[in-house]
Amino acid sequence: MIEELAKALEKSWCKRTCAKPGLWRRKNPAFLQCSATSLVVQDYVKGAIVGCWARADGVLIWHYFNRVRGAELDFSPSQLPKGYQIGKGENCKGNFATTRAYLLSNEDTERRCLLLKERVEHELEKARK
Repeated sequence: MIEELAKALEKSWCKRTCAKPGLWRRKNPAFLQCSATSLVVQDYVKGAIVGCWARADGVLIWHYFNRVRGAELDFSPSQLPKGYQIGKGENCKGNFATTRAYLLSNEDTERRCLLLKERVEHELEKARK
């Protein structure tokens, strides 16, 4: 299921599922897709959504991914430029009950998640035929 999900995500990422659509490019489809991706992945494989600071040359970027049965699953590390080191995932729920609730408190993230999930379901269906 993990391999099929990864392929479906790669085919499903688009400008409309990107956190900043004006910056999205076909050559890096994973760019700014980590929050919506982590939500969709959790729908399929459960586990927790975690995040960390990715670092390179003194620049920090917050990055979301998943932890399932103790293993960290990251479907969008290719969004980060070469040289970035992704740390160990940590809970980042703030004042919310879960990181999922925190992410979905943003209407744009919720919209992008729903669209990405719809596109992933379509790709998984096509793959089953």
